[in-house]
Amino acid sequence: MKDLKQYITLVDFLGKALGNRYEVVLHDLTVPEKSIIAIANGNISRRRVGEPITDLLLKILKKGKKEHTVFIANYKGRTGNKVCRSSSYFIYDELKNIIGVLCINVDITPLIDFKKVIDDEVFFVNYDNKKSLKDDIMENLEGSVDDLIKNMIASRFEEYAHMSVRMSFDDRLNLVSNLYNDGFFLLRGSVSALAEKLDVSEPTLYRYLNRAKRRMDNKL
Repeated sequence: MKDLKQYITLVDFLGKALGNRYEVVLHDLTVPEKSIIAIANGNISRRRVGEPITDLLLKILKKGKKEHTVFIANYKGRTGNKVCRSSSYFIYDELKNIIGVLCINVDITPLIDFKKVIDDEVFFVNYDNKKSLKDDIMENLEGSVDDLIKNMIASRFEEYAHMSVRMSFDDRLNLVSNLYNDGFFLLRGSVSALAEKLDVSEPTLYRYLNRAKRRMDNKL
């Protein structure tokens, strides 16, 4: 089986070679709750070894062998008030199971601020309408497992914020289905947290989850 430890020195090398605006992270996806096994220039996202997977990597891990993605380059990452240009290289074992990810996040916040000044003062460009990174991919780069669980739940609940009445059975089933596709249930503690948010028992939530899985299987 491929050993991810061989990539740890690469993390250190890239961190020093690229400079302190480049965060380099190695994830072991076999342990999503503490996936970070090496990090260089972690001051950018304030993460450390032993911290969890990101929301984007959970989605990719959930897809598994369905999509053999080699890498994703130049998408947007966020951490606090910083914007990063992020890229991820995926590591597979001999059975083509995804086991790790090598990520590079460069803090482009100062460049965005500088470009905005140049555009405003010299070229009179409406910067809000200009797009330089992939808009269809977004990754949150910070937080504990509990934070990740809470943020993923909150993100999906935003879709129902307009509702003035209690969520229906179908609404709850759709929410659980979406979180299932997000890889949410790969995290330990996700079931109990969502059950509490929905004000249902864990056995009830498992029934929702089983229905969601059957729904997904029928679409394949």
